[in-house]
Amino acid sequence: MLAQLISDKGDRTIRITQDITVVGRRPEVCDLVIPSDSISKIHSVISKTDGLLFVRDLGSTNGTRVNGQRVTRGALLPGDELAFASVKYKVHLGPTEQEGPEIVGHGDRTEVIPTRPPLKGEGFDEDSVADFPIIDENE
Repeated sequence: MLAQLISDKGDRTIRITQDITVVGRRPEVCDLVIPSDSISKIHSVISKTDGLLFVRDLGSTNGTRVNGQRVTRGALLPGDELAFASVKYKVHLGPTEQEGPEIVGHGDRTEVIPTRPPLKGEGFDEDSVADFPIIDENE
């Protein structure tokens, strides 16, 4: 199953490839990093199972919303708007021929990126964090 989050401006696409994706602003523990003060350090989790996507808020300060409604947990359907605090995405689900690494599109260019930085003890160093996807909501 192809699962993607498309920014509300349509300039960025994030492919969800893992069964569990942690969303927040701490790159040491989050798979999808959104560096905004409105995002909690560990904000929410997206799970992918049996062709479905689910979201669960992890007690974030500014909440997780699906179609404008604050949720603690819920299923995501194609076309739903998913917001982490004020950062909004459109949910895209569809069939895929092959699963691959997470892909982030920036306007007319697309790049393959790792799904999370290595942790201490897994070859962690300051330079490896630079390869991790950092989402800037102001772009």
